[in-house]
Amino acid sequence: MGTAHKLEKITFNMPTEIKEKLMAIKSEIGISLSSIYNEAILEYINKQELARWDRGVNMALQDTAYLEQAKELECDDGGLYEY
Repeated sequence: MGTAHKLEKITFNMPTEIKEKLMAIKSEIGISLSSIYNEAILEYINKQELARWDRGVNMALQDTAYLEQAKELECDDGGLYEY
């Protein structure tokens, strides 16, 4: 059995020119508009999550205290220590 997903109907506006192009692609590849929308939105979410990680990395690279601590930890030999 597959995992059941809770679905919600969403309505939004789209320029006519884009919809016409989308309908041509839909007919050509034979999938539903819902599948196209879901795939596009998931791709957008993934892109935004990667951008968030990039912003975090850039913030860390500008944080001198973080960079100093990272430099200190870089010298760790990987051994286990008991405290």
